[in-house]
Amino acid sequence: MQVGREQAKRLGVKPRVQSSPLMELCCLQMGAKTSFVQASQDVELLTGVEISAKSVERIVARNPIAADGPEDEVSEMALDGGMVRLVTPKGEPSEWKQYKALRLDGEGPGMAWFDDNDALLDWVNGLSCAAVVFCLGDGHQGIWSLYGQMEMAERRDEVLDWYHLMENLYKVGGSLKRLKQARELLWQGKVDAADALFEGLKSQQSQRFRGYLDRHRSRIVNYSYYQHEGLPIGSGPVESFIKQIDGRVQVTGAQWKPQNVPQMLALRCAYLNNQLGLHSLASG
Repeated sequence: MQVGREQAKRLGVKPRVQSSPLMELCCLQMGAKTSFVQASQDVELLTGVEISAKSVERIVARNPIAADGPEDEVSEMALDGGMVRLVTPKGEPSEWKQYKALRLDGEGPGMAWFDDNDALLDWVNGLSCAAVVFCLGDGHQGIWSLYGQMEMAERRDEVLDWYHLMENLYKVGGSLKRLKQARELLWQGKVDAADALFEGLKSQQSQRFRGYLDRHRSRIVNYSYYQHEGLPIGSGPVESFIKQIDGRVQVTGAQWKPQNVPQMLALRCAYLNNQLGLHSLASG
């Protein structure tokens, strides 16, 4: 029996919905973990109630997921991008499009956005931030452009991911002695000295790396000091977070309508942040 609008208001549940809040939560929890087909099977196994994959999908679609940020002050952010496969007409090549994910305070909570930088900025600007916020990322200029638009703290300390820096260094190739010297200098944040090692080299790889150093000069810190002081030097936590998001949005055969991607990202992030619960279900 469906619950009418007035009854729903008194009970604090949604009107004209036949499933209970607990059943909807079960569908959200399972739908956040695996495909809707597998989720329907898991819900039936755990509750004894038969529910179709389409019903699970509809429940996921109609339950807004609040993108709650932490109450404590944020002192560290790592930003990166993941990929999601979109629905394309039969016979046409797959289309992959980027989403952006942000993770807070190392292994802390995170959130992801699809094709909506304004929502990302609004979310970040609503956070309570420490006087100094460490902002980590790889060499993609779009990441640093977004950081530049955030109103997060009196001081923003941008740090180029050490491992990405090393990845680009070893693309230069050539003398192993030179690469080792450059690594040691960059570990100390000595960009000019490291750059000087490649002066006179005419290979495209070396010239590309020198340009890379120049673009990120202000973000190449004294990594040795940072590590000694327990300060962050890598964006690994957000890369790990993206892999966990991809564990759901990139399940075998998954293709998404663009309008459904933001909801799925929000649901998966809420699940990974351990934020799913009866309180997360909207009642109106």
